[in-house]
Amino acid sequence: MNQSYFSDKEKGAKSREGTTISHEVWGGIVALIDSLITKGAFGLNFPVICNDGAGIIGTHDVNMELAIKAEIPDIKTISTKIINDGACVRSQDYTPPTLAILDLIEFCFDNVAKPSSVYYHSYYKHNHLTFDQELGRAEFRDKINLIFARNGLAYELDQEEKIKRLTSPELQELFAYSDFNTGDATLDAMLKDARAKFLNPNPKTRKESLERLWDAWERIKTLKDTHKEKSMEKILAEVSAEKTFREELDKEARTLSKIGNTFHIRHSETTQVHLASDSHIDYLFHRLYALVHLILDSIIKNDDENHITTEWT
Repeated sequence: MNQSYFSDKEKGAKSREGTTISHEVWGGIVALIDSLITKGAFGLNFPVICNDGAGIIGTHDVNMELAIKAEIPDIKTISTKIINDGACVRSQDYTPPTLAILDLIEFCFDNVAKPSSVYYHSYYKHNHLTFDQELGRAEFRDKINLIFARNGLAYELDQEEKIKRLTSPELQELFAYSDFNTGDATLDAMLKDARAKFLNPNPKTRKESLERLWDAWERIKTLKDTHKEKSMEKILAEVSAEKTFREELDKEARTLSKIGNTFHIRHSETTQVHLASDSHIDYLFHRLYALVHLILDSIIKNDDENHITTEWT
């Protein structure tokens, strides 16, 4: 269930460009997880067992927290209060790194399930629980994505229990129908890997996406001939029969090739220029991906007309 607030209807949804989880957002995520612990929603994998051993009655929050701290060391606590190395640490007193919080969300998604009472144990005055993991995950995903959306964060928890970084609407549209069935298995793998890495929240992984896309670009240059200049002439002729536009594409292709050789993308020499920020990586990825899509879309359409069974969409 996707909740819509009045302000969204009046002013439109907030732009999803933020990449740092604030202290306030962290507090909301902790509150959500704490409420689910209280309801027993993590009891399937971290159970509190009835004294007579007859069933699960809730979430063993201590065991759950121990597992979290072992797998995600940057999370000090998700409890309201816990003793850590002799000092009181409260979740509201600190904010973990954004990547650690995203890891925590994936951990919780993997372990959450919707609890419901299957039997009331009158002697101990508690309920024995049964669990619906699919429903629990769906509800948790909706809540987390609502928090992301309301705070303008460029993240989304998908149905495969992974956090993905959102990109621009234009690139999302290209991603939506780029199926990477070009007939060249190596090229397909490069493009799929580049796209997956670009959607990763980790900036280091996004840097790798740029490297992978530039590798794919170099391979595309030889699709029509082993000699790159001759191959690109043939490729651009298929993309546009109009001379002026083809000349502009040629300039863009040469410029992007120069960028790949000048900046620290394809090479690691000390003379290479390092990209200064994540936004620069995003810009270059958008720019080259748009050209790659245009070229491959044109080539495949021409191949289809010649009854060659390769597909881009």
